[in-house]
Amino acid sequence: MRRFTFWPWRTGFRGLLAACVRASRLPPHTFLVIVITVCGLAGCASPKGFLEPVAARAPGTSEVEMLVATTRLRTIPAEMFSGFRGPALDFADIVVSIPPVHQPGKVEWPHQIPGNPETDFVTLEPTRTIDKTQAAVVFRRLLRKGPKKQVLVFVHGFNNRFEDAVFRFAQIIHDSGAEVVPLLFTWPSKGNVFAYGYDHESAEYSRDALEDSLRFLAKDPELGEIAVYAHSMGNWVTLEALRQMAIRDGKVAEKIRDVILASPDVDVYVAQKQITAMGPRTRRPRFFLFASADDRALAVSRALHSDQRLGSIDPDQEPWKDTLRSEGIRTFNLSRAPSGDITHHDKPFEVPQVVTLVGQIIMSGQTQTESKVGLGERIMQATAGATASFGNAAGLVVSAPLAIVDPVTREHYGDQIDAFGDQVDAFGQSMRDAATPQ
Repeated sequence: MRRFTFWPWRTGFRGLLAACVRASRLPPHTFLVIVITVCGLAGCASPKGFLEPVAARAPGTSEVEMLVATTRLRTIPAEMFSGFRGPALDFADIVVSIPPVHQPGKVEWPHQIPGNPETDFVTLEPTRTIDKTQAAVVFRRLLRKGPKKQVLVFVHGFNNRFEDAVFRFAQIIHDSGAEVVPLLFTWPSKGNVFAYGYDHESAEYSRDALEDSLRFLAKDPELGEIAVYAHSMGNWVTLEALRQMAIRDGKVAEKIRDVILASPDVDVYVAQKQITAMGPRTRRPRFFLFASADDRALAVSRALHSDQRLGSIDPDQEPWKDTLRSEGIRTFNLSRAPSGDITHHDKPFEVPQVVTLVGQIIMSGQTQTESKVGLGERIMQATAGATASFGNAAGLVVSAPLAIVDPVTREHYGDQIDAFGDQVDAFGQSMRDAATPQ
């Protein structure tokens, strides 16, 4: 979900909406209208110009350079691309500066324009729009600069302006520690909560372009592996693009190794059809699902569609548990994970341990197959360095479903539980306390 622009009343607005969510006894359709109206008012007057590059770098900052492929229409340089649909795939080269005060899981938005690189996410020169030939040159330069020949393609969700997608992806790359070439695929979202229908049509409009982009990457002889990370409505266009590729080519390109489905705003049965259309499990990418039964944004989507959304299921309960296992989809249940977002829709971005986990998935590569350490244990190791007991316990909680499908993790899981038993109990109690309305 997008940021709140009116900073002085951010706390009051969030508190008011949270109270409404907990206590409202209004009919569902009436409450839905109120939620949409309030959220729309919060974002309707957002300032523009966040992507105007600042003149100078600041000490202690980190930089993320990304290649952008988009079906959006070009606009003024300070915005680069609008929410309107472009006639063809377009490109940009963007350098994002992340401030030294950055907190994992957050995007420090500028309070004014231009932003301050010491405190805010900002862009730096040579941020620019480019053509296809220039994009190929940038891609090859970024690919040769990294230690591994891997690409992470990020596909954002509903209600995202261009700068929302750019800064969020930079945060994911920085916080995950993934040493990959970042490629942002951004489709024409109006960045307005009233434009759900327009956004969904725009995702459909963009699926051929995403398919073509993934096929182009997969044909590069210097590229080793591709991971795709989709959020919310971006999962629909991602699954459609991969399904189409499998139908056209007989399979999904082998270099597309991992597909991460974060809070997917897709009908659960439609998603199953899309994935099975990609062929046998042995010929598909590895799929990872991040779901949260308390996702309030997807609860609104379910009310609009009258069907269950994949991102809001409880993957540990039937009928989903056996279905996911039979399809070979590794699941991460984030239902009890804390969230600073009142919709609980952005947990895959905002929970630092989960962002680190994503980096571990992306970077595991052949090491995971050859090693005696299972993926679930890698997640535990990734969270083991976190402060207090939350890190270790979170690693155990989110990796628990992997014990079903990852035999190496299952073999050693009991020892991990014994070692961290007290911390798991404390973590579970803290999650129950956080979930209890105050």
